[in-house]
Amino acid sequence: MATLLAVNSAASLWGPYKDIWQTVGNALWRRQPEAVHLLDMILKKHKPDFISLFRNPPKNVQQHEKVQKASTEGVAIQGQQGTRLLPEQLIKEAFILSDLFDIGELAAVELLLAGEHQQPHFPGLTRGLVAVLLYWDGKRCIANSLKALIQSRRGKTWTLELSPELVSMTTRFTDELMEQGLTYKVLTLVSQIDVNNEFEKLQRERGLGSEKHRKEVSDLIKECRQSLAESLFAWACQSPLGKDDTLLLIGHLERVSVEANGSLDAVNLALLMALLYCFDISFIEQSTEERDDMIHQLPLLTERQYIATVHSRLQDSQPWKLPGLQATVRLAWALALRGISQLPDVTALAEFTEADEAMAELAVADNVFLFLTEAVVVSENFYQEEFYIRRIHNLITDFLALMPMKVKQLRNRADEDARMIHMSMQMGNEPPISLRRDLEHLMLLIGELYKKNPFNLELALEYWCPSEPLQTSTILGSYLGVAHQRPPQRQVVLSKFVRQMGDLLPPTIYIPYLKMLQGLANGPQCAHYCFSLLKVNGSSHVENIQGAGGSPVSWEHFFHSLMLYHEHLRKDLPSADSVQYRHLPSRGITQKEQDGLIAFLQLTSTIITWSENARLALCEHPQWTPVVVILGLLQCSIPPVLKAELLKTLAAFGKSPEIAASLWQSLEYTQILQTVRVPSQRQAIGIEVELNEIESRCEEYPLTRAFCHLISTLVESSFPSNLGAGLRPPGFDPYLQFLRDSVFLRFRTRAYRRAAEKWEVAEVVLEVFYKLLRDYEPQLEDFVDQFVELQGEEIIAYKPPGFSLMYHLLNESPMLELALSLLEEGVKQLDTYAPFPGKKHLEKAVQHCLALLNLTLQKENLFMDLLRESQLALIVSPLEQLLQGINPRTKKADNVVNIARYLYHGNTNPELAFESAKILCCISCNSNIQIKLVGDFTHDQSISQRLMAGFVECLDSEDMEEFVRLEEGSELEKKLAGIRHETRIHILNLLITSLERNPPNLALYLLGFELKKPVSTTNLQDPGVLGCPRTCLHAILNILEKGTEGRTGPVAVRESPQLAELCYQVIYQLCACSDTSGPTMRYLRTSQDFLFSQLQHLPFSNKEYEISMLNQMSWLMKTASIELRVTSLNRQRSHTQRLLHLLLDDMPVKPYSDGEGGLEDENRSVSGFLHFDTATKVRRKILSILDSIDFSQEIPEPLQLDFFDRAQIEQVIANCEHKNLRGQTVCNVKLLHRVLVAEVNALQGMAAIGQRPLLMEEISTILQYVVGRNKLLQCLHAKRHALESWRQLVEIILTACPQDLIQAEDRQLIIRDILQDVHDKILDDEAAQELMPVVAGAVFTLTAHLSQAVRTEQKQPLVLGPGEAHYAFMLDSSFTSPPPAENPVVGFASIGDSSLHIILKKLLDFILKTGGGFQRVRTHLYGSLLYYLQIAQRPDEPDTLEAAKKTMWERLTAPEDVFSKLQRENIAIIESYGAALMEVVCRDACDGHEIGRMLALALLDRIVSVDKQQQWLLYLSNSGYLKVLVDSLVEDDRTLQSLLTPQPPLLKALYTYESKMAFLTRVAKIQQGALELLRSGVIVRLAQCQVYDMRPEMDPQG
Repeated sequence: MATLLAVNSAASLWGPYKDIWQTVGNALWRRQPEAVHLLDMILKKHKPDFISLFRNPPKNVQQHEKVQKASTEGVAIQGQQGTRLLPEQLIKEAFILSDLFDIGELAAVELLLAGEHQQPHFPGLTRGLVAVLLYWDGKRCIANSLKALIQSRRGKTWTLELSPELVSMTTRFTDELMEQGLTYKVLTLVSQIDVNNEFEKLQRERGLGSEKHRKEVSDLIKECRQSLAESLFAWACQSPLGKDDTLLLIGHLERVSVEANGSLDAVNLALLMALLYCFDISFIEQSTEERDDMIHQLPLLTERQYIATVHSRLQDSQPWKLPGLQATVRLAWALALRGISQLPDVTALAEFTEADEAMAELAVADNVFLFLTEAVVVSENFYQEEFYIRRIHNLITDFLALMPMKVKQLRNRADEDARMIHMSMQMGNEPPISLRRDLEHLMLLIGELYKKNPFNLELALEYWCPSEPLQTSTILGSYLGVAHQRPPQRQVVLSKFVRQMGDLLPPTIYIPYLKMLQGLANGPQCAHYCFSLLKVNGSSHVENIQGAGGSPVSWEHFFHSLMLYHEHLRKDLPSADSVQYRHLPSRGITQKEQDGLIAFLQLTSTIITWSENARLALCEHPQWTPVVVILGLLQCSIPPVLKAELLKTLAAFGKSPEIAASLWQSLEYTQILQTVRVPSQRQAIGIEVELNEIESRCEEYPLTRAFCHLISTLVESSFPSNLGAGLRPPGFDPYLQFLRDSVFLRFRTRAYRRAAEKWEVAEVVLEVFYKLLRDYEPQLEDFVDQFVELQGEEIIAYKPPGFSLMYHLLNESPMLELALSLLEEGVKQLDTYAPFPGKKHLEKAVQHCLALLNLTLQKENLFMDLLRESQLALIVSPLEQLLQGINPRTKKADNVVNIARYLYHGNTNPELAFESAKILCCISCNSNIQIKLVGDFTHDQSISQRLMAGFVECLDSEDMEEFVRLEEGSELEKKLAGIRHETRIHILNLLITSLERNPPNLALYLLGFELKKPVSTTNLQDPGVLGCPRTCLHAILNILEKGTEGRTGPVAVRESPQLAELCYQVIYQLCACSDTSGPTMRYLRTSQDFLFSQLQHLPFSNKEYEISMLNQMSWLMKTASIELRVTSLNRQRSHTQRLLHLLLDDMPVKPYSDGEGGLEDENRSVSGFLHFDTATKVRRKILSILDSIDFSQEIPEPLQLDFFDRAQIEQVIANCEHKNLRGQTVCNVKLLHRVLVAEVNALQGMAAIGQRPLLMEEISTILQYVVGRNKLLQCLHAKRHALESWRQLVEIILTACPQDLIQAEDRQLIIRDILQDVHDKILDDEAAQELMPVVAGAVFTLTAHLSQAVRTEQKQPLVLGPGEAHYAFMLDSSFTSPPPAENPVVGFASIGDSSLHIILKKLLDFILKTGGGFQRVRTHLYGSLLYYLQIAQRPDEPDTLEAAKKTMWERLTAPEDVFSKLQRENIAIIESYGAALMEVVCRDACDGHEIGRMLALALLDRIVSVDKQQQWLLYLSNSGYLKVLVDSLVEDDRTLQSLLTPQPPLLKALYTYESKMAFLTRVAKIQQGALELLRSGVIVRLAQCQVYDMRPEMDPQG
């Protein structure tokens, strides 16, 4: 029994379900091949959970007792030894939880323990509240998994394109669930689970926390119901439900009611759609291979019983709770029957198929079309599911195509009713009340259904049958193939419906018909067809009974009417005196006419929004002149609603730049917004008056919003610089003033009948400001007053609008104050987590506010620089200082805190979090502000906690950079994923810039360091330990840690390379900074084992993102270097040794690499020594990291230009260069683009206009070249960075780590391997020269260590073991007796002579490769060569014979020892390089950098001393270098004299002089050399030196 009562620490009601959902997601959505097998196992294991669906473990007396005693006896926990005592409080909570959800007591304990464990992820919640979330999250995971599995079934509606075996597996599994009664369970759960009931229960037991917690719980419960309902929907789409299940579903829908707004809620909508798909036979028309199988599966076609039962159930006269719902189902059934009746061999079902007409009649009688419009299409979830839209589309088109008589009947009835209404109006009676309006409802439904088109389906194309074959290839009908084919029958019927309904339209259906057309015109191709229809209707050649005027639904008719209205109303324009009587003139527009006009204007807007051709054709039409007529009507007195529609139509015209330019002039001319005051005019006119007097009184603002929308569109299309010239100071300013002062600054104080409109006004006006500021670039001429002539006097022209917006945002202006207070209000509203009217618009307005601040921060530096240089008397302050100001409402400086609080809403509003992170990143560059911000962020505990949670939540959001997988994701999801990713990048950049500032700074607060005490005293903990919250550091480690257990390495490195790179950089900065280094490295070492788990996976390979990959490795290697250095200093040998083995071993790593005991270490040293055991060798990690850095670099093709001058372009590119964040010099592409376009625009004359397209093409070539060039610079920088880090790591391993951790011979082998590899890479012909300096530095260090290692080994006495030579390693150098001569065969050093020779050759090749330049690189190489030549020096070589205590004879006859042999071979190799090498060394010895000269001289000294043939000496004297050196002594004399002054300058000259004299001395020791020196006059030169005469004067008192 005890085993049953063990507690699962991951909570059996949550952990396993989370795993199921993860696996299902991996297999079905992320398409991971390895997940398929896992899925199979998990489904077998958890099948009971799916069968019992949401059933909880029951309460149990034994468990109750067990938990009761847990505070004294404890409970066993799975996977842990012993028992754990539970606190009394937890036991109490467990019983409450058990009663609340009616679950077993142990399950409740598990949930609480899991809640305690997960608590750091939910700051501010207790474990009980977290347990509630986990309980519902578990349910959600099961429901979502069920839905996903059903969606992946094989079926008739869609396919996920998964592998056949996976589809078979999920289909088989879900079939078994269905046999166990899945439908019944789902329907029961959907009716039982109710958010309000659950909330009441939770409320009673205090199971609800903050607003956020409430929102999360209710979202989880809603998602559970939604997913369950959608799994039935998905099932019905793929394979219809059986008879009993269908009846259950009908039974459920009989009892359904609608929401408060009259629409179905998401769950019932899904269930209704499931039923409609059960009756769907449209797939029979598609000729797929599997069609026949599917027909056999369809009970509608095969089971007579099914049809009989369902038919009788639907014929039942018992009304449902929603008659409209019943009508919908009946209509779908009638159409299914009609569809069946048209199939072959269904005579047996005749008794049912005959009844289709009657069934449809019943449906229409219950207002089916009205219900579909008001309850289904309007439902908020309707447009989120493509297959809902398709099903309703099929329902309507089936009705129109399969029941043409019914449609005709509806039309006849409508005509009849229209006549009755007409007659009763003639006689002056009230029209009859009981009229049916079915045709109207049908038209409105069609209009509503196609009005939105979120998936770009353009289903409405089925209603347009191209009458003439279209010439263009872009516009085909919705049927594919050649345009001359006959369109399908259905399409012909539908297009006939659209055309015929427009003939002889009765007035009652006029508006619905227009609305239907508006829906059907939604889409680029549909709009084109609709435009043609209206054009053809109006042409008088159509024999039309309605007289010559053409159909009332035509462009001709419409624009003609508009002109008549204009004529008619213009006469009524009030004179200046009667302005105060603001009532409509007697001959106004009736309400009916107004509705008709509005409907037609909306139709026009839809068509011209979608179709550019229609826009231009209408605008340029000589008779209609729509823009002129509309502007004329706007000046007449008509209701604001109509004016608003007119303005919206103008805005649609303004989408084309060519129309927009003339529209600006017309707007100015008609004074819609009064910009010119005429002295004689007593009262203002125009939109300002309308806003203040009419709209404010009505508390509705359609006109103002439409005007802002128009300006917003026009500003984007074309921007006039000299607007209104000749009548007023030219410029946009009057418009900006109106928008700013009358609309924006007063929007809060106005009254609104519809609460949401307040935010709509704010959104649309802020959008204009945003566009103006976005397109503004501060320029010098903006800061000089421009004068223009106006009616004979000079006046100052207006500044560009961007200038005045910048000026207002860089001062404590009302505009900035309102923007900040709007941000505060926005975050307060979001914190309530409650829906309110206008929420979407408020979010948009806040987004524009944040974007304005962002743009200001980006442009303020340039703006302020230009302002300082100019003469303008304006004062501005930087925005970051203004943001520090006091908030007048709270009396605190909390503006930046309000901005940062948006990060807390990163999940629900990613755009706001993104803008907010960007602002914070911008501000954080300033040290003084950092300190203030830390104070503001931390002084209030609860706000501080929420801000931290916000940052962490944004970093935790899981989205890939390029959105690698999820083919399911819509455009919107991809965009949001991109935004979330950018937010994380900005937060990491904020941390990086902050860490460079002095403490206290924001980064330290966000990463969890001490702010009150010294930073270094921090003790970092895992989240939840000792009350430590989850910080950004935990989030960053979490990002990097994902995937390190597997073979593939960290996931982030592959899927979001840029993010991973910044994460590694943050960690490196923490380790490198002296304050944070201690705590961070301790935490990484002990809690995370971070470095070992990351370094295992080096080198990363990611060819697409090479730059990021190199930088990731660089930061990681630099961190590893610090770790090795620190652990060596602190003598933490095991840590150091573990990392060294990981980096250096060439044996495959054994699974027990941190093995206990020394056995395995002995094995290692032996196998390390017997290095001919090649079978199991692997490449050392340090070398494979080097392999992953590609030394070659592709260089972009040079520019080929036809128009621009190449040299000038290079000059312009150089002028546009700037330093980016990483300190690389790159070219600013946007700036370059602006410069080049301005250059093209400045060209005059016709020839230039003709060539403009060619010029623009060439500009794009130049820009592509520059982008390539920038990439090249960044790539080289990254390679250099990676190489530097690698070199640093190698140097630390060789110099800082304890010597005894690497065996002596291993050490030499490692250095040899690295030296050979690094030379091979740099000597490659493709290798980039920029990498030479780093490589040379590495070579220098490596050779020095090689020399040291070999010479240490030479000092060891040789121990001859049985058949193997083993070197004892002793640091004690007293054993310096030379190796015994009896055994000269051992070869030189462990690595053998041949290896040494190879290294020498490569060194010399490298020196020659540097050619004439790169003297500094050669300096390193000369140093290396000197170290190398040192190896062949005997450790105890005496200078003279007497010191050697040997006779001359002994010396001559002794066998050649290893040293002499190596020396001889070295010289042979050096001489094989001949004069080329001599030339380079001699030239460096005579000229160039001081250190280079000294090293070259030292090298010459060394070579000359061992060069028995004296080749080098000959070359020196013959080519005149010796003479040059001797002659340079005169120069040295002068510099040395200057050194003897009391404050000597640098002593460089002295050292060079010493080297030169040492070399000359060496030469003088050789007989030949002495002669050469005398010949070159060295004695004379030395005699002439005056510096030797300058004796120091002795001070007698001294």
